[in-house]
Formats: sequence, C-alpha cells, structure tokens
Amino acid sequence: MTARCVMVLGTTSGAGKSWLATALCRWYARQGLKVAPFKAQNMSNNARVVAGGEIGSAQYFQALAARAVPEVRMNPLLLKPERDTHSQVILLGQVDDELTRQPWRGRSASVWPVIAQSLDALRAQNDVVVIEGAGSPAEINLKSSDIVNMRVAQHAQASCLLVTDIDRGGAFAHLYGTWSLLDEAERKLVRGFVLNKFRGDASLLAPAPQMLQELTGVPTVATLPMWWQHGLPEEDGVYHPLAPAESGGGRTIAIIAYPRISNLDEFQPLRNIPGVRLVWARTPADLAQADWIILPGSKHTSGDLAWLRAQGLDRAVAAHAGKGGAVLGICGGLQMLGEALIDTHGIDGNGPGLGLLPLVTQFEPAKTVRAAQARFDALTGCWSALSGVSASGYEIHHGQTSQHPAMAAARAVMPNGLAWQNSDGNVLGVYLHGLFEDPAVLHALFGAKAPTLESVFDGLADFIDAHFEKGVLASL
Repeated sequence: MTARCVMVLGTTSGAGKSWLATALCRWYARQGLKVAPFKAQNMSNNARVVAGGEIGSAQYFQALAARAVPEVRMNPLLLKPERDTHSQVILLGQVDDELTRQPWRGRSASVWPVIAQSLDALRAQNDVVVIEGAGSPAEINLKSSDIVNMRVAQHAQASCLLVTDIDRGGAFAHLYGTWSLLDEAERKLVRGFVLNKFRGDASLLAPAPQMLQELTGVPTVATLPMWWQHGLPEEDGVYHPLAPAESGGGRTIAIIAYPRISNLDEFQPLRNIPGVRLVWARTPADLAQADWIILPGSKHTSGDLAWLRAQGLDRAVAAHAGKGGAVLGICGGLQMLGEALIDTHGIDGNGPGLGLLPLVTQFEPAKTVRAAQARFDALTGCWSALSGVSASGYEIHHGQTSQHPAMAAARAVMPNGLAWQNSDGNVLGVYLHGLFEDPAVLHALFGAKAPTLESVFDGLADFIDAHFEKGVLASL
C-alpha cells in the first residue's frame, strides 16, 4: 500500500467534512497526484449510479473532484434511511437484504473486512486517499462498533484534520472535547484543527487557537470564511434555512420537502440560475406563489405520500395543477402523481396516488440502478421546451410504472416508460434523476447555464489554498 491518507473528521454532523474532503481531492489532484476519495459508511438518501451499483453522492462528487472514475469501493457501505428506525443497506453498490435485517452493532463485524479491503485496494492504486469520517469520532456510545471514524484512521494511519462549525458557537469547546475523548493513539493522528464557516474579524479569535494548541499540541491550521455560494450540492438535508436569498423575481420553483426526500442534490444547479427562486415546501402556504411545483425522489414513497396528505399538500398540488400550473414528479414523485401504489412484496407500501397521471406503480424486489440517456418526444403545454431534447441522468427505484388499464392513456414522452405527460400538458413525470444537471435541459427550460462542476471543484481548491496555513496540505 503506497498512498498516504488524509482524513477529515468533524466535531458534529454538518461541520463541513464532505465539502472539505471534496476540496482536498481537487487540491491534491492539481499537484499531479493520483487521488481517490473514501468513506467507509455513508448514511444518506442522496446516491449516484456508478459501475457496480450505487454510492453516496458525496463520494461521487469527490471522485470527480479527484479526476477519478467513481466506483463502489470509494463508499463500500451505504445506508439509505426508509424510516426513523430502518435503513436499506447497500454493500459494494448492491442491496444486501441479510445485512439490512441485522442489528446495527452486529453488522459492524460483518462489514469491516469489506471496508478494510476496499480501502487497502484504493491505497495500492493511488498516491493519496482522502478519507471522510461520519458524524463525530467522539460518539463514545458507538466506539465499540466504529467502522467509519478512528478505526479507519488507525487502519490507514491517516493524517487527520478535525473541522468544526464556528458559526454554531462553542467551536473551541467542540474541538477540545472531541480531542479529549479520543484515545492517546488516536489523538496522535490529529494533525490540525479547522474552523469552518467563520464570519467576522479573524483577529478576534486570539488567543484561543494558541491556548487550544497549548492544551492539545494540535495547531489550528485554517480559518475558513462563511461561503454560501461555493456551488457544491449539500450532502444531507435541505438547504440551510439561514442562507441569504440567492436569486429572486422571475420564476418561483417549490420543491416539496417530505421527510424521506432523496437525491435532492440534483437541484443544486437551480440555485445558480438568475431569476429563479427556490422554495422548500412543507406547508400549503409554501406553494401559494409557486410557478412550478416539483415532487422530488423519495426513499419511502408511500410514507412520504401519507405525510404530504397529512399536511394538506395533496389538495394544494391538485389545485395548482387544476389551474394549469406546472407540476413535475421525479422518480418517487412520478409514482405519487399516479393513481395507485401497489406493493405485494412488503417493499414500500400500498396507497392511492394523487391521481394527476393515469399510472399505476408496482413495487418489485429487483432494484433498477442504471445510468440512462433518452430523448424527449414532442411535449405540449408548460413542458414543450423539452421537445426533442436529449437528456442524460440515472435511475434508482424499486417501482415499475405503467398505464392504468381502466383509464385514458397518459402520453409517454420518453422511451421505455421514462417519462409521461397528462393530456393538458402541465403535469410531467420522469424516472430520470439529474435532469437539471444536464446543460441541454437547463438551456431549454431557462435559456441559461449553471457553473460547471469543474469550475466548482477548482473554486473549492482555490479557497482552501488561500485559507490554509502555507505548507500544511503538502505536509499531511
């Protein structure tokens, strides 16, 4: 094994691990090094299709930043939450029903050999492996079954950066407390503290960094300013509610933010289009001013559909569509737009749909996971601009959707059942994730283009190059 390993740990979830790991991947790649990302276990409903199956979106983007081909060893274990107490387990890209049934703690012993082998293989083939931790390494209740933080760090003898969100307050206590709860051997791997999301006069931080170094022996190697517009999709959760308005006027697009929303990272390009205002809708009032309503993907379609009804959002969506307003359903959102969900295998659940498309979805044990490219046929109404546009993306779904046999046919507007439109032309359902990441689709719908991922990755690398202490990144 030849690669050196640089690991990003966090004092909390949301501290900035994924963002910083992505920036490091591009920074090291720009030094002429062969780089690969790695995260032993990721819990997220944001996933991407790669050779061999699916991995967390964060590692997918990190691989692109590293100028590497994304693959399943970069995220050997992916947990996709379906309910508060249950997740689907993806091992090396494929659903593993046996592991899904196992208790959390018992699962660790089963998967650690696969995790270690994946990491060792990447180290043998690269100059640098950038590793991302999960949550906090100081979750002492989980330490005995740790397979993603310090066990990985020790296995790789990684140089670790510990990042904290200073905007939340208590940053120095978070750093010191996390470091204190590590074992002595683990502490020796921590090479630097990173203050993220700083707003204000950096000179006011003194003497805290020096005092912290006197207590721990670990220097603070970077103070990263707050940066809302870096352009990288959020890994988990909807976008930060305190982020300043990024655009306004023009078109308001409301995305329904149900509890098990999935693949929300595909909407990142919409944030960068002039004249587009994004709203994350949880109540009917959030839809009041919407020009478009989007029902995104869902990891538990029947559960999210029940939630949508409980909020009264079903009536609001129907009223919007009844007035000719544009409605788009993507994957699970497409399934919700139909007449019924049928589940004879106990995969997702049964239930009536919203009835805006004459379709029925049957859930099957086999999961469709594939990259896809197809051309839209002629569309009418709100979506006519997509007519003839070739779009690329990916499919991840258990449901198989077809025409309702007792109703007037919907218009299939893509081959192989990838997209359907209602007779009035304002309701469109697609199975293809990633539409808004396709430049041709963006140009057709908005006459605009979003920044390329390459420019985003280079911007991240420039940012850390400017704000880390000189020589630190090269010496890790």
